Amino acid sequence: MRALILSAALIALPAAAVAQDQERPPAGAEAGAHHGHRHADFESGRFHVRVEGTEGPHVVLIPGLTSAPEIWQPLLDRLDGPHRIHMVHVQGFAGAPAEDNATGPVSAPVAEDLARYIREQGLEDPIVIGHSMGGTIALMLAARHPDLVGKLMVVDQIPFMGQAFGNPDATPEMLRPMADMIRDGMISATPEAWRAQATGSIVQMVRTEPLREGPIRHSATSDQTVAGNAMHELILTDLRPELKNITVPTEVVYVMFAWPGMTPELTDQIYRGAYSGLTDATFTRVDDAAHFVMLDQPDVFAARVNAFID
Repeated sequence: MRALILSAALIALPAAAVAQDQERPPAGAEAGAHHGHRHADFESGRFHVRVEGTEGPHVVLIPGLTSAPEIWQPLLDRLDGPHRIHMVHVQGFAGAPAEDNATGPVSAPVAEDLARYIREQGLEDPIVIGHSMGGTIALMLAARHPDLVGKLMVVDQIPFMGQAFGNPDATPEMLRPMADMIRDGMISATPEAWRAQATGSIVQMVRTEPLREGPIRHSATSDQTVAGNAMHELILTDLRPELKNITVPTEVVYVMFAWPGMTPELTDQIYRGAYSGLTDATFTRVDDAAHFVMLDQPDVFAARVNAFID
């Protein structure tokens, strides 16, 4: 079982990144017009939000560590009917300056500011979808602010990533030395080493070769310190005790671990066990896909999201 849990971590581990000095787009309806989208009029040093659509249900999309909102484009191309899409871009990832994420934890503060965003923007019963680290943020939001979320979908993430780094009965404090080592290594790596690691990691996370370039670029234009601190936080964050606070319809979408001896049944067992504290959830395994399931199986993934929204 230890080897099986470890495989989950290796699939979920995002590539670390190289800082790139780029200017953050301003908030407001006209901001980001050169990107083909607008930005929400919301002030935060943790993230900015790209908005598309003016009617239909609100859908909040949270990408994973070092990812940009562009990873959701295959889904947006396949959504049924009108939606009001809110795509989160975490500061420090994919070219965005670090701002308030320059030091300390990332996921928990982002989740708190997302709660403020939902309140201030007047979003009613939003459907929140998070991938990888974005799944952790979505879980935090739904567990700590259950009145603000209408539905929750977590994509290829478990509530305690630390389980994947050895003994599945490990505690955060037992894993702190390893988390410290991983964080320090990410922060101190040379740009050349980071690009090599990003490329090697994305090859494992995206099966569809022509679609790897985007995630590699996102990693290579991210801030190493933000990425290292975010990974450190992910390893040490155990959300299992908080799962009981999630009261909204929840779906967990995941892929089969591509390791020798792994079977669909064992993958199902790992995910259902990880979420045993969540009493009312649907589990959907997507085959023939790696970590970026929305890229490898866009039709299957979009069908699940459309059904979930409806």
